[in-house]
Amino acid sequence: QVHLVESGGGLVQAGGSLRLSCAASGSIFSINAMGWYRQAPGKQRELVATITTGGTINYADSVKGRFTISRDNGKNTVYLQMNSLKTEDTAVYYCNAKKVAPFGGGMDYWGEGTLVTVSS
Repeated sequence: QVHLVESGGGLVQAGGSLRLSCAASGSIFSINAMGWYRQAPGKQRELVATITTGGTINYADSVKGRFTISRDNGKNTVYLQMNSLKTEDTAVYYCNAKKVAPFGGGMDYWGEGTLVTVSS
């Protein structure tokens, strides 16, 4: 089992910054990618940013230029630096880890979520 522990959520004003952290532990072998998803009230969960072990990065269009994802493979930790926050960024943010098989399939692991609330 993979355990994901998130930290860094909280209350900020529009224009402010937060950094989220997610540390993976347990059966961490063969994790291919980690990332962040978010879900706002009344909305579907959506991808925010992902990063593969090799460093390939993908961002949602809504956060490009404002958010930066990074990882420390030695610590099995992924970060999300969020700058220029907008009220629209308010959501529960979930850490994700993926194990992908070469010919399809795989497994997803999720953290419990951390709430980011942007005021004003």
